[in-house]
Amino acid sequence: MVQAIREMIRVNGAPAEVTLSTDGELQWRLNGSGVKSLAIESEILGFSTEGREITLRAYVNEFRGGEGELGKRLRKDFVLEMPTEVITESWSDRIRDFIHSLGRPKRVFIILNPYGGKRSARRIFDTEIKPLLVAANILYTLQETKYQLHAQELAYKLDLLKYDGIVCVSGDGVFVEVLNGLLQREDWDTAIKVPLGIIPAGTGNGLAKSLLDAIGETYSIQNATFSVIRGHKRALDVTTVLQGETKFFSILMLTWGLIADIDIESEKYRWMGSTRLDFYCLLRIMKLRKYHGHVEFVPAPGHELCGEPLKGRTICVGTDNVSENGQNSVAEVLQSCYGGPSVCFENSDWRFLDGPFLSISLVNVPWVGEDAMPAPEAKFSDGFLDLVVIKDCPKSALVSILLKMKDGTHIKSPYVMYLKVKAFKLVPGNRVGDPRKGGIVDVDGEVVALGEGIDLCGQEGYLMSYGPPIQLTVDNGLATVFSPR
Repeated sequence: MVQAIREMIRVNGAPAEVTLSTDGELQWRLNGSGVKSLAIESEILGFSTEGREITLRAYVNEFRGGEGELGKRLRKDFVLEMPTEVITESWSDRIRDFIHSLGRPKRVFIILNPYGGKRSARRIFDTEIKPLLVAANILYTLQETKYQLHAQELAYKLDLLKYDGIVCVSGDGVFVEVLNGLLQREDWDTAIKVPLGIIPAGTGNGLAKSLLDAIGETYSIQNATFSVIRGHKRALDVTTVLQGETKFFSILMLTWGLIADIDIESEKYRWMGSTRLDFYCLLRIMKLRKYHGHVEFVPAPGHELCGEPLKGRTICVGTDNVSENGQNSVAEVLQSCYGGPSVCFENSDWRFLDGPFLSISLVNVPWVGEDAMPAPEAKFSDGFLDLVVIKDCPKSALVSILLKMKDGTHIKSPYVMYLKVKAFKLVPGNRVGDPRKGGIVDVDGEVVALGEGIDLCGQEGYLMSYGPPIQLTVDNGLATVFSPR
């Protein structure tokens, strides 16, 4: 049985008695100060040995405020000077064995989007991410994306046996591309088990924010990097988005109406930076749009009374087809790729709502941006989507709702319907008072369907049509992500 070891050594030049416990914690007391400690699992990046010295490369927390409240992490080195080289080797072996037992990644494939956000991802990698990876002795292969869907192609073709994970240095869009690439492979069932990491370097960084916020860690590039280094993993729900024979996969959000309009149409004000969203939000409230439409959903337990009952319908979704009222509505799905979850919803499960609507959002994680939390009760792998419906309301109430979306308290508004659903169908309509113009269906920050009468700087060739039903189903915990804990 492994036992704790203790030795009189020097720590950063000062004499101290140091103990290395069986659970990987170093403790020592220096003259005139209290007990110091370092937890290998949660604070040590890596180490090196030279002669009688062991250098521990650490990423430590400064505590602030109340008890247990985490502060900013700092890079520090701790040099342990041992009395002999034999003792040095013994301590090095013990530290190495403990780090290896943690299951940390040894080699990762990094996909970097140089065009995302403020086009600073390469600088961020060189100055903030790379030093931590080097300190942790993690080998990496770096590939920059050159065009849209390049990350999807890379994930589709990658020799996954060479790597312990794929890490996206980007916004959420590249992560979504990687996920779709893995699920389009012939070996998708094993490929999707490869852990995926996200280090924020884009405009939308909702997944990284959600992962760090869930355990009380400060949102930062360094903390997201350390999450990958530590190698903890958690399951992540994957949403299948389906219309006819068109299918793709989502991990963040589908939105239609006001939120989608603000997200997509504000792109023309990108030169304003992050303030473009607030600015365009005010414009849209001043000239408020309402949309006709129809939604259907299967509520999660506890939400069965939301909406109106929808009788006479059974929808079954499998890897080969989608059936509605017993008729095939999808001709054929490629057998070589992932087809979506196999589920069947009976007549009594389905509920519906009719518009007009201001906004409809289906959300998989709490945060969809660094300062936007539309779904405060969302879980990473509960098998449900969080549905946020904003129906018609006074403009003053709408302003309050959007402001409170920064901390999630908007769901307490009487004008907001918030519930969890197992499956969802959206039939988007045109604007109230202007039937010649439609809206935008936005999935994970990308336009997937565009109504008539909208010009988005010449963009065209969307994955789906605006008007026909778009269906969403959830596969519980299908993907795996690197997580802080």
